[in-house]
Amino acid sequence: MALVNFIVILLAGGVLAGLSERINPTLPRRVSLAVILLDLVYLLSVYSGLDGASAQAPQGNWLLYFHHTWIARFGINIELAMDGLSFLMSALTLVLGAIAVVSSWNEIARQQGFFQANILWTLAGVLGVFLALDLFLFFLFWEVMLVPMYLLIAIWGHEDKAYASMKFFIFTQVSGLLMLLSILVLVNLHHSATGSYSFSYFDLLNTPLQPSTAGWVMLGFFIAFLVKLPGFPVHTWLPDAHTQAPTAGSVILAGILLKTGAYGLIRFTVSLFPAASMAFAPIAMALGAAGVIYGAVLAFAQTDFKRLVAYSSISHMGFVLLGVFAWNSLAIQGAIMQMVAHGFSTAALFMIAGALQQRLHTRDMRQMGGLWARMPRMGAMTMFFVVASLGLPGLGNFVAEFLVLLGLFKVDPVLCAIAALGLITAAIYSLMLLQKSFQGEPGPDRQIKDFGWLEMGTMAVMVIGLIWLGIYPQPVLDIAANSSFGSSVMEVATASLVK
Repeated sequence: MALVNFIVILLAGGVLAGLSERINPTLPRRVSLAVILLDLVYLLSVYSGLDGASAQAPQGNWLLYFHHTWIARFGINIELAMDGLSFLMSALTLVLGAIAVVSSWNEIARQQGFFQANILWTLAGVLGVFLALDLFLFFLFWEVMLVPMYLLIAIWGHEDKAYASMKFFIFTQVSGLLMLLSILVLVNLHHSATGSYSFSYFDLLNTPLQPSTAGWVMLGFFIAFLVKLPGFPVHTWLPDAHTQAPTAGSVILAGILLKTGAYGLIRFTVSLFPAASMAFAPIAMALGAAGVIYGAVLAFAQTDFKRLVAYSSISHMGFVLLGVFAWNSLAIQGAIMQMVAHGFSTAALFMIAGALQQRLHTRDMRQMGGLWARMPRMGAMTMFFVVASLGLPGLGNFVAEFLVLLGLFKVDPVLCAIAALGLITAAIYSLMLLQKSFQGEPGPDRQIKDFGWLEMGTMAVMVIGLIWLGIYPQPVLDIAANSSFGSSVMEVATASLVK
């Protein structure tokens, strides 16, 4: 029941946060933070008490497994499971969820109860995505997490919030419907082969498919997850959503929601369709390399602080796409490490962007300049996360991108060289961001409040996380290695490489 409890705590906490506003207008943020921290402590305590793989799981190295019949006629069940990958993503979700709450501590002045409720319900949907192994349930959580995220942008966003929220919703809904169609086709093919309906991941892993059919069904999953990643060329919703979202929304979008796309590629696309994914790998890796360069070039062209960080996310998530489809253990571990490290570094930069907008009432870096002298603590934090984002050795982002490139080099040295250019362009736009906003000639003389103890404490969590990932990444790599993918994935990869 622990897997169900992780989700229920957040759902119930959202209701409690919404109702608490009637008692005190500032109480919802405290309730929200307490609920998330409670769920995080519960998750860590359950994980620390595990002593091996669950005997209840039908197959694979799953740490926790829960199964309850739901709609038996169509083979739909409440089926949840946790392995190393889903544990890392669940822990990251709760840590960044707490950071999102802190980032909006003094930003939201109206309907704070409903605001905090939407944060908690978004996190509940994301946890469901990371834990669900029934594909109908997975799709349900996939859609559930979009609605409160849409409301966060549409209600508490900035000047063009209506356009940005609608664009976000349309992109994700269309891609989600494409995934639903692929799920239904796969389930019907399984029924034709076995005579029974099932949405279970374990049953669908062994569905016999014709190569051409597998390719088309795989493509439906791939496009849906590529949109959420987001990858080139279906990334255009991201800059607008990030720019117009409130700070907490940007933190959740960049740190958590993008990872659901990466998770889906690893858990479902390559695991359910290993042969089709291997055949499609050159195209997927080309899209990943294009995203790395394209995102970096567009980031360099921005004057809006938030849009620059948004385009940098497209570039960094391109490394994840490269790592997933490079088909070796180094690259896949680098992709998972990038998911974690990018969550910390980009969430911190969006928190800084939100703090600057709240203080200066602008995101335009041309109207900044010389801020370090007035806000030294914020300047120091910005410098740290900027150099983390550009891949400074000794920090988590460097380890992640180095592993991806090392694994990619074994598969395609030319594509590896192209993707490596992203490290150079990252240094250019990252240092430009720091120089334009915190260095140079001071702007108008104005009183600006620096980071306080609450913001610095939040930043310290992400600083420690990135240093730990950079200096001693082995525990995270070990947890990532303790993940259950389709049994045929690496066999197909090995056979192809040998051939």
